[in-house]
Amino acid sequence: MARYFLGCMHEQYHPRELLEQAVAGEQAGFDGIACSDHFQPWWEPGQSGQAWIWLGAAAQATQHVPVGPAVTVALKRYHPALVAQGFATLEAMYPGRVFVGLGSGESLNESPFGLDWPPPRDQLAALEEACGLIRRLWEGEHVDHDGRFFKTRRAYLHTRPAQPPPLYISAFHPGAAEVAGRYGDGLWTFPDPDQAPKLIETYRKAAADAGRSPGTVVLETGFSWAPSDDEALEAARVWKGAAPDEFYTDDWFDPQAMYDHGEEEVSDKEFKQRSIVSSDPDEHVERIKEFEQVVDGGDVVVKLSNQSGPNALEAIRVYGRDVLQKLRG
Repeated sequence: MARYFLGCMHEQYHPRELLEQAVAGEQAGFDGIACSDHFQPWWEPGQSGQAWIWLGAAAQATQHVPVGPAVTVALKRYHPALVAQGFATLEAMYPGRVFVGLGSGESLNESPFGLDWPPPRDQLAALEEACGLIRRLWEGEHVDHDGRFFKTRRAYLHTRPAQPPPLYISAFHPGAAEVAGRYGDGLWTFPDPDQAPKLIETYRKAAADAGRSPGTVVLETGFSWAPSDDEALEAARVWKGAAPDEFYTDDWFDPQAMYDHGEEEVSDKEFKQRSIVSSDPDEHVERIKEFEQVVDGGDVVVKLSNQSGPNALEAIRVYGRDVLQKLRG
């Protein structure tokens, strides 16, 4: 049976509102709480609370659900040693309640720190180098590293948990799926029926080739519920700013330009195919079941990003009452 994580989206909501959503999500029966980790939103005006600070508050405000970033990045903003330290600390404080989603990032969040945005092959190479460093630090090594993208001098984590948190690697193309197989405890991707099965197969093969057991497949999608379909669409419309594929590889980092481009490139019909946008809870149930079909067995998590705007808290209650129970059958 799949597990269902609530996505708390820093781009759309103030951090205090998101804390209410996290508490409400646990009470509604979600199995975990994930939050986006961005320096900027995908549109103007938006929000941009700091994810790691918020995750500590969310872990304290909830009782038992796992919490983690969806996803964080080791590049310009965060050195891999800092990622390793931050989530080792959170896991030490809340044992068994932390996971880490790690990806190759976007110019949106790295270029404001002065990074010359690299081409996709270098994004992938930096991700793999970062994964290796994080693993070594979690294993208790003193790490001297003089790499292509990162350097350390006898870096060592003096505070480590009994077990490191699960590391889920974000992948939307085969190269990243192979990195996930070599280093990750799971693969994080979109439930695209044309692409996801191939990526999952690539991930599982890479894990087997590395002598590792394939882990969790995390499928990410957005949802917007409102009393009417039109309200649900308008609440989520800003997320067109995150829809074009090129925003995840090319040098786009102006939020207003990104939203304008997304609104121009992505029709309402296409947007509703990517996310779940409906006033009918049963439609949410059916769409989620369809997404789950892209995975052939194994441990599955569906991360549901709450894009319901002013209806966010009520949408969580609707999921608790009319969606999650039906999914669990």
